[in-house]
Amino acid sequence: MNGHMGRDRGQKRIPFGLPKDIVLLATPSGWRHSITATDGALFCGRLSRVPVEADAEQAKDGAAAMLLELGREFHGTALEVMWEPTQLPGSLSGRIQQRPEPHAGEAAPHTTGR
Repeated sequence: MNGHMGRDRGQKRIPFGLPKDIVLLATPSGWRHSITATDGALFCGRLSRVPVEADAEQAKDGAAAMLLELGREFHGTALEVMWEPTQLPGSLSGRIQQRPEPHAGEAAPHTTGR
């Protein structure tokens, strides 16, 4: 009997759909994230590369870097966040979208908030 039983046929299994929404929440132990994917998956955790005492801008930068890495590793695409205004201190939310990758030698496109 084959010990692999249909696993890993040369392709990496994508554990979730494309991320579409993110919420960040400041907690005493650091910033936490909740991400919703297009297939309904929800994954949560701590922004591990962001210091516990980080401000909202540092949390946004850390989340954007995490999503860029996640998008490239699992989906072969670049992801960016369009942050939305929020009324709650210590809470941020944003919509995640794919962005075109620049061709070799081109600068990345500059995006502005909507």
